[in-house]
Amino acid sequence: MSKSDTYIPPQVWQWEHENGGKFAGINRPTAGARFEQDLPVGQHPLQLYSMATPNGVKVTVLLEELLEKGISAAEYDAYLIDISEGDQFGSGFVGVNPNSKIPALVDYSGEAPIRIFESGAILLYLAEKFGEFIPEGALRAECLSWLFWQVGSAPFLGGGFGHFYAYAPEKFEYPIDRYAMESKRQLDVLNQHLATHTYLCGDQYTIADMAIWPWYGTLVLGGLYDAAEFLDVKSYTHVVRWAESISQRPAVIRGRMVNRHWGEPEEQLPERHSRDDFN
Repeated sequence: MSKSDTYIPPQVWQWEHENGGKFAGINRPTAGARFEQDLPVGQHPLQLYSMATPNGVKVTVLLEELLEKGISAAEYDAYLIDISEGDQFGSGFVGVNPNSKIPALVDYSGEAPIRIFESGAILLYLAEKFGEFIPEGALRAECLSWLFWQVGSAPFLGGGFGHFYAYAPEKFEYPIDRYAMESKRQLDVLNQHLATHTYLCGDQYTIADMAIWPWYGTLVLGGLYDAAEFLDVKSYTHVVRWAESISQRPAVIRGRMVNRHWGEPEEQLPERHSRDDFN
């Protein structure tokens, strides 16, 4: 873009038309339901409505890890919300998550249903509900610090770097450089910490790892935005070691499949209602 083509923002911005990019057809500057559609409800108390993006994978990994521990009360039904088709704007989903983002969870195990939206909130809710994967004392503070670090950092990696590098209709140097720099800084934060820690909280595998792995673990393993070479992810050796270790966990392998409807057929499980579905 030349200086003569520099964009000058108007005094008051108004949305007038789609501006291109992968999700331009569904993006609007307004909230709320766009059509009537009830959500399905399965047989288990926990009902998940999601898609296997990094934020969705966080929750399915935790649920599968809880089941791996033999906690049968963590059984769940998972229904696909295809965000590329606009499913998140149905009235039923908006009733669970007014922000129209996946994932969203409804817990029917009590006297009245409890809705939980935002992936970090769901992780914390389930960890506290079942008393697993969240430490006590000083390590709890460490766990929550890393959990909220991820929640605050992901918009730079996803909405920032991912958008301008992979999804924007045109490539512009400034935003790609800006968000690549920040993404690499975040990788360095993790790399320095994991140089002296097995997991984010020392030797304990926690919801902090489950929150961070689908984003940064998938990135360094080459599965996010096709940007591994561009960001030189192999240079973050401690993050790679951590990511590879977590990727081999049986619950993580299963969790990545849930609500996934792309890739190799053996990696997909668009809906999940029991462990038998993986067979």
